[in-house]
Amino acid sequence: MNEKEPSIFVHLRDMVALPFVVTAVIPFFMYRSGVPLFQEQPLAAKIAGAVLFCCGVPLQLYTTWLFKQYGQGTLAPWQPTQKLVIRGPYKYCRNPMITGVVLILAGEGLFLNARPIAVWAVMFSIVNTAFFIFKEEPDMLERFGEPYARYKQKVPRWIPNFRPYKDA
Repeated sequence: MNEKEPSIFVHLRDMVALPFVVTAVIPFFMYRSGVPLFQEQPLAAKIAGAVLFCCGVPLQLYTTWLFKQYGQGTLAPWQPTQKLVIRGPYKYCRNPMITGVVLILAGEGLFLNARPIAVWAVMFSIVNTAFFIFKEEPDMLERFGEPYARYKQKVPRWIPNFRPYKDA
């Protein structure tokens, strides 16, 4: 395993390449297509969208910081963490970074009344679920072995536990 910590520029590159493109660039072009999610958008949808977005942004940023601080890798699959990160939100669910991105996308879809962004949020969730099941989780099992196997058994993929994971 490479124990060298990626530079801040590598982290920034990967943040721009992935979450920024997924949550800003793609939705920008989808929003311009102009298909509304609701005929007339209720105020509750706008408020719910703002709340989801405001929950997703700090979750995504904090989990990215945890990868930089403790994981010795980035959020990108081409520069994976070298250490298993089980801190903060990772004690409650295995993929809180992706949860943050999905919250951002769902928030954008609701707030902007944009059906294409809402569909993008669902598609992004489905694609990431498949990616995690068939690629990410087997790779992590190979990289981290038994500690990851125990963690995977006790911590759900998406829906958080109420109790934090504690390795026995």
